[in-house]
Amino acid sequence: MPDYLPFTEYTICQGEDMYHFNSDSVLLGRFMKAKHSHRVLDIGCNQGVLMLYASLHKPAGITGIDLFPEVLELCRQNLEENHVSANLVCTSLQNFTDIPYNVVVCNPPYYETADHLKNENPYLRAARHTEYLNTEDLFAGVDRLLHDTGTFYTVFRSAQLMKVLLTAQKHHLYLSTLRIVYDRPGGTAKSALMAFTRSKTRDTEILYPAYLNDKNTF
Repeated sequence: MPDYLPFTEYTICQGEDMYHFNSDSVLLGRFMKAKHSHRVLDIGCNQGVLMLYASLHKPAGITGIDLFPEVLELCRQNLEENHVSANLVCTSLQNFTDIPYNVVVCNPPYYETADHLKNENPYLRAARHTEYLNTEDLFAGVDRLLHDTGTFYTVFRSAQLMKVLLTAQKHHLYLSTLRIVYDRPGGTAKSALMAFTRSKTRDTEILYPAYLNDKNTF
């Protein structure tokens, strides 16, 4: 049975052994903004969740890249079922080239885990661990593919915030918007939703917190 994508009329089929969307996916999808004239790139598009959220803004074009052709096939089916058009490319970010995009979005792998602790499932391993896409390569790719006036949207574990900011600045990307996600009011910070632009002089907008136990957050 397909799953409903929160705050949309879309449904999505998720492969049993593939990475399933979660709270980070939903929060990032709703955090992302795009205009009608924009071209959007989803890095590691998986089964199409962030592209479906991007389509709500009716951008000029959407492109998704992923490592696995079978994942992209399910993504294509999900897009077709929801009457959304997108260009899908089977490639790594490191090998992908195109003209610059106005909006780039990525729900990246977070964990730099020892080999013996990594998931044997190749889809989950690529989605969760950094062996195919580390933070350095992610921001280098965004630097290469983002328009001069574009915005990059992403989410990382809150504990990685300083590392992410330093890596971003190395690639001429600066934090424009930040929203911290907590498990509950008074609880622990879990993740950070971030938007980056190329403007060094723009002040950082810090939004109200998001709470995982509050359905209104989503």
